[in-house]
Amino acid sequence: MKHTTVCYIEKDEAYLMLHRIKKVNDENHDKWIGIGGKLEEAETPFECVRREVMEEVGLTLNSLRYAGFITFVSDLYGTEYMHLFHSTDFSGTLPENCEEGVPAWVKKSDVPSLPIWEGDKIFLKLLDEERRFFSLKFVYRGDELVSHTLEF
Repeated sequence: MKHTTVCYIEKDEAYLMLHRIKKVNDENHDKWIGIGGKLEEAETPFECVRREVMEEVGLTLNSLRYAGFITFVSDLYGTEYMHLFHSTDFSGTLPENCEEGVPAWVKKSDVPSLPIWEGDKIFLKLLDEERRFFSLKFVYRGDELVSHTLEF
């Protein structure tokens, strides 16, 4: 099983999204997601998300909110534990090239119409409502979300 982080960086009612089109064997290929990646040995989720955001899009997270913990269960990709973060306080400049995909600021209202995972729509709504810390479990068969459980 994998341990990952993702951060939804917000500015002017838009999220910084990454269109994952560059890696061939990417389970998120063609999807739009937030910025993040896998935890390294002895790394905390906070350390990981800060490192991944810097590596992928060249931004420094000055402050962030740990919003939730998400368990993905997939018949194709196994189980993933993801730490969900949100930030409106960051500095730096987006790079012209990103190895992971194409970064773009997307209006929050437009995000659900993008090709994203169905479960992402659920946690993005909770993130937008600034709910207290939550835990979600998503069960997927292929790309289809077959069930989910939310706990506060």
